Amino acid sequence: MKHGAGFRKLSKKSSHRILMLRNLVTSLLEHEQIKTTLPKARETARLAEKIITLGKNGDETSFRQATGFILKPHVLPKLFTSLRERYASRPGGYTRIHKYGNRQGDNAPNAIIELVDNPRDLKVEMTAKAVGWELLARRIREDDSSVASVDIDKVMDTVRSVAENSRAKGIPLRDLTKRNLSKILKFTGEDRMRQITEKAGLHMARLLAQPDALNGLRRVVEEEKDDEKKLVYRGFTARAGQRLAGMTTQATSLRLAKGALGKSAVQGSSFWEKRTKLGVRVDSQATS
Repeated sequence: MKHGAGFRKLSKKSSHRILMLRNLVTSLLEHEQIKTTLPKARETARLAEKIITLGKNGDETSFRQATGFILKPHVLPKLFTSLRERYASRPGGYTRIHKYGNRQGDNAPNAIIELVDNPRDLKVEMTAKAVGWELLARRIREDDSSVASVDIDKVMDTVRSVAENSRAKGIPLRDLTKRNLSKILKFTGEDRMRQITEKAGLHMARLLAQPDALNGLRRVVEEEKDDEKKLVYRGFTARAGQRLAGMTTQATSLRLAKGALGKSAVQGSSFWEKRTKLGVRVDSQATS
């Protein structure tokens, strides 16, 4: 029988665990974005959903229950005013968890838990950049003559089309991007559309500002040296795994396959020339 499997014990006594989770929920409501371990983030999300529901109820009983749970009194007005108005039309799902690597030392999985639609929403930032990237890449592939400028009106029309019907044909975005954008805009208004449009336009302008954003690869230039013509590379050198607008995934895959990740970041320094590896001293001057 599955006794005691209702929630995570987190290797702590009940008094310690409850106080820790109350502190995490209070910090989440105060800062709207915190970093902790993945199991703690999941338990925090479970309790934060219930506390925000109390704030949406807005009656005296809910206020007393929230007062007995939240550790900082100045967070209570925020819960029953701004958060209540923000999630008035949202039936649930007020938190979002992002996995964030592992903690150094014990290798525990880290996570960032945040309130949905907060001013620093990570999903909004990532989706806006994806929208700008894909729209610019499409324009580059089609050899648009006006690619040197960013048309905010076209970006706004694309975002509005996804908000109205994400499954409509002719939207120049990937299915994953359309799905994420539709989730963001489902319970938000015109202000969120303008915010995503501005962020996508800024990201497009940033990509266009890169020297080789239009071709995505280094340029091959023919130069004459010592009465001989040689083909040399000029322009922006992409890091291993870096992909500019319009660049195919094959280009980055080839760089990784050629061992670009294994190349040293500092060339010619004494540290890299005389480094130790597996207990063996490597000296570049030692020959034969």
